Amino acid sequence: MMAPQPIENYGVIGNMRSIALVSMEGSIDFYCFPSFDSPTVFAALLDNEHGGSFCIWAELENQRTKQLYLPDTNILVTRFLSESGVAEITDFMPILAGKKGAIYAHQIIRMVRVIKGEIRFRMRCAPRFNYARGSHIARAESGGVLFEPESADLPGMMLHATVPVALEGVDAAASFTLKSGETATFIFGEASPDVKILRPKAIENHFNQTSRYWRDWIGRSNYSGRWREMVDRSALMLKLLCSQEYGSLIAAPTFGLPEKIKGERNWDYRYTWLRDSAFSLYAFMRLGFVEEAQAFANWLRDRLHDDAEHGPLQVMYRINGDQELEESILEDFKGYQDSRPVRIGNAASNQLQLDIYGELMDAIYLSNKYGDGISHDDWQAVHRILKWLSKNWNRPDEGIWEVRGGRRHFLHSRLMCWVAFDRAIRLGRQRSLAGPIVEWLTIRDAISDDIFTNFWDESQKSFVQYQGSSSLDASSLLMPLMRFISPVDPRWLSTMDAIEKTLTEDSLVYRYDTKRSAIDGLQGTEGSFIACSFWFIECLARSHQLEKARLLFDKMLGYANHLGLYSEQLGSSGQHLGNFPQAFSHLALISAATYLDRAFSGRDNAAWH
Repeated sequence: MMAPQPIENYGVIGNMRSIALVSMEGSIDFYCFPSFDSPTVFAALLDNEHGGSFCIWAELENQRTKQLYLPDTNILVTRFLSESGVAEITDFMPILAGKKGAIYAHQIIRMVRVIKGEIRFRMRCAPRFNYARGSHIARAESGGVLFEPESADLPGMMLHATVPVALEGVDAAASFTLKSGETATFIFGEASPDVKILRPKAIENHFNQTSRYWRDWIGRSNYSGRWREMVDRSALMLKLLCSQEYGSLIAAPTFGLPEKIKGERNWDYRYTWLRDSAFSLYAFMRLGFVEEAQAFANWLRDRLHDDAEHGPLQVMYRINGDQELEESILEDFKGYQDSRPVRIGNAASNQLQLDIYGELMDAIYLSNKYGDGISHDDWQAVHRILKWLSKNWNRPDEGIWEVRGGRRHFLHSRLMCWVAFDRAIRLGRQRSLAGPIVEWLTIRDAISDDIFTNFWDESQKSFVQYQGSSSLDASSLLMPLMRFISPVDPRWLSTMDAIEKTLTEDSLVYRYDTKRSAIDGLQGTEGSFIACSFWFIECLARSHQLEKARLLFDKMLGYANHLGLYSEQLGSSGQHLGNFPQAFSHLALISAATYLDRAFSGRDNAAWH
């Protein structure tokens, strides 16, 4: 089997139910089935020996590889180039038009084609079910190989092929030769008697319908600004992270990819964070994708009526809204480049993170401003949530960075509590909704006074990370973006200067100083945080430092991988770190790009909300 590639050497394909990572060498090294948060079928990215993969490689001397998306689609092409021959693999998951919008043949289609020469290929499909913890049997069936997991809870999977496939233990393998113009096709996915898609005409139909779906979808974007290619790619990637069934959006399709090589900061991001909610709604609404924004808003409204252990809301949920995300460690996985432990589930779901109430209310406010009005019952649920928050906003918590070193009074949590009451006041007034507006005003102003009194460090001329500290935190960059403080207020400008001096290296911004501050309770350091870099750029633009903002923005675009995708963080040498691709990074990119474009077009007075 091929060795896994660096994180940035992958592209992704998906069907809004699950996502697969495809390396520049043509190997699928990560895939959960049948849903985003299901157990892995392929996880060689986390353990090359035991994780499982689906490899197709060309036997060419001195070959080079290139990878690209077909324009305006999520169809991925991997090319093998050499003097003796040229070939390509086209990978996609079908999206087929149906009576109720889009229906899915839950399959991965891999089309191998030779463009020049005569080339020998090898293929190995080696699934390892249930995070490689369970065994399976493989047997030849008509037209392919059936893989049956030992556990009855896991679905069987089928590999169809247009070339002869042999069994090698519990794997499927093939060796075949194609000449110029010839093709071979492999279909891997749900074992079903209805899957009969190996006829050339049927495959062509699936390809054309899928291509048309993506092009029609991105064609609805109303962004036509200076960075259209990068914004469109970010939007297409975000769409892949959306659940078509539930309307929610996951943070990333992977788990266990480290924030530092051989470090312990390795988390599971295959869930929906309330924190992403306002950013997601803003991004989709700003780009004109009303349907996606409304679907996510509906999912969020359902959460209004949930109850969690530490308050009315939970930090994160499964895509269907379930609250159970018990964290455990996959002891047998070696981890990406020996980065352990490899965790699944997420214990942060049980933390107290008060900022989520502000993000939820901001999302509700945006949804009501640009969509349908809130219902009476949902407004009553808002009352219930704010009644709880009015008694709890002054508590210490684990904060936006989900620290595991003990609770503190974090500035960002306090800021977003202010946002929660501010947006409720705005919404109540604009929609003429009944509510305790005077009480909310009193609490909102008390929070504001608390921030200026207890989180301002006069000696540094900056806002600090938490009450009583002298440390800085890049989450402060959201203060002007949330309309708490003017982007040209002297206090804010001096705070931004302090962040630039202490947490910034050129365009790269770190969340906080992990060497100086032990708040997260973890060993070692981490990379710069990509979303924070885009927040910093947008703050510069809003403070009328447009040329500097544009220069740094263009530099940040240069850190994207070869397909325009971003992980969560960047290492000191520019390598991608953390789970990949990361919604938060792309949401921040879209926000910065749209504001910069408005500013350079003379429309910078347009409010975010």
